[in-house]
Amino acid sequence: MSNQSIESFPITTALVFADHEVREDLGLVFGVVVRSMGVAKGVAAGFRALAGGEVSQYTKLVEDSRRHALDRMIENARLLGADGVVAMRFDSSEMGQALTEIVAYGTAVRLGARSDAG
Repeated sequence: MSNQSIESFPITTALVFADHEVREDLGLVFGVVVRSMGVAKGVAAGFRALAGGEVSQYTKLVEDSRRHALDRMIENARLLGADGVVAMRFDSSEMGQALTEIVAYGTAVRLGARSDAG
């Protein structure tokens, strides 16, 4: 799934859309990704962290992981027949010393007509 599909699938962190009516609540959807940086990149990132400043290897890993989790959440919402997600959030946790879990979750909804607001 590409960023183009994310742009064409309405998602909000709010409980409602400003410009769409929520017609039906389809329940919780989520997308999960578990990632490891790998030994070579991890060592390079560790040296960068010692020097201070942004650790670009970790920034890229987190950005890519969030996009992947978001794509999976959208895919799961579409399987339920949703055409939007409200109350979307990200969460992450460490799994041991080398793995990070990233979760995108929210409430899948079917949208009604566009409202005149906005």
